[in-house]
Formats: sequence, C-alpha cells, structure tokens
Amino acid sequence: MADQVTEKLTPREKRRSDPDRVLTLTDGVFAIIITILVLDLKVPDLGSGQSLGESLSEMRPTFVAFVISFLLVGLYWTLHRSMFAEVRYVDTKAVWLNLLFLLPTSMIPFAASVVGEYENNAAALHLYGAVLILATLMRLALYWYLTRHPGLMWEPATRQSRRLGTVLALAPVVIYAIAMAVATLAPTLSLMLYFALPLLYLGAVAVLKADPRTKVAAADLS
Repeated sequence: MADQVTEKLTPREKRRSDPDRVLTLTDGVFAIIITILVLDLKVPDLGSGQSLGESLSEMRPTFVAFVISFLLVGLYWTLHRSMFAEVRYVDTKAVWLNLLFLLPTSMIPFAASVVGEYENNAAALHLYGAVLILATLMRLALYWYLTRHPGLMWEPATRQSRRLGTVLALAPVVIYAIAMAVATLAPTLSLMLYFALPLLYLGAVAVLKADPRTKVAAADLS
C-alpha cells in the first residue's frame, strides 16, 4: 500500500511529505517543555532568616508538580516517538493534528506551576487535569488519523493493534477524570493518581505484551 502511494508522489511531494521536520519540531517543543518545567526549581533564598531545611520543605509542592509533569511529558514524548516510527509520510492534516497535539502539551508547564503554587486547591488540580485530557484527546485524534490512512504508514495497522492503541490512548482520560473528581475532597489522592498514570500505562503495556492473545498487536507499544 505504501509503495503504491510512493509511486504516485512527485519528488516535490515526497519532500513535503517527509515526516522528519515534523519530528524535529516536536522533539524541540518537548525539549523546551522539559526545560521550562525545571526552571520552577530555584535555589532557596535564605534572606528571610529561614533555615535551608524549612525553605526546601516549602518547595516540596513545586518539586512534586515537577516530577509528576516530567514523567507525564516523558510518556507523551515516548508515545509520539513510537507512533511516528510507523509513519512514512505526513500530509497537511497530519501536520496540523500534530500541532494541535503540541498546543495543550505545551501548556503543561503552566498548569504544573499553578499546581506547585496551589497544591491543595481543587481549581489548580482541575486545570492540570483539563490540560492533560486535551493533550490525550489530541494525541488520540492524530493516532486515529494516521492509522486510518495506511498510505501514510510503513505498514497498515491491524484491526487489533488499532483497537489496543485506542483503548490505551483513552485510558488516561479516565484516570485524569477521577483525579479531577476527587480533587476537592482529597487533593493528595488526586496528585497520586496523576503520578500513577505513567506507571499504570507501562504496567498495562507489559501485561499486553506478555499475553499470547495480544502479544503481536502490542509489539510496537511503548
């Protein structure tokens, strides 16, 4: 299928369809996101007479927000890397869907800063969850588009692999929604759910790869 599409493309169209520039931009944005996240971690100012231990203790919410956000951003980058390892060409719609995925993803540092400043505030945790849900849904839209256009892929995705990919892409939305729902009464539990998401995802992938019924379809998951 991909070879048939290749034969129809002119040299100019092939250059425009090369996914390398999309990957370069995406990797650059993710690098900037991680850099911005770490900028919230500043050396404590002891001018107020506080001890270093007290100052570091006050930074705990910011550090927690950084660790959670770093892991989630790392998960999104890993998922994008795995998805585009199967992509041979991109068209205009795929480029724009990728940009729309980067839009909420690039807002994670802002949401993390709000959570770091207002750790026990439900509105801050709701904002964090909303940003993550938007990023997840836009990644799912990009995944759906690419896998439903086999001419853009090195090899067409199987029905089972698409089904598994869709379920795994939607699962975080459920976790984020639960984290938002409990934020008012149990903000610590809400943060724990956000933190647990990457671990739960990796655990689910490991189970699918170990199960003979899904081993082949889950081979490219990460």
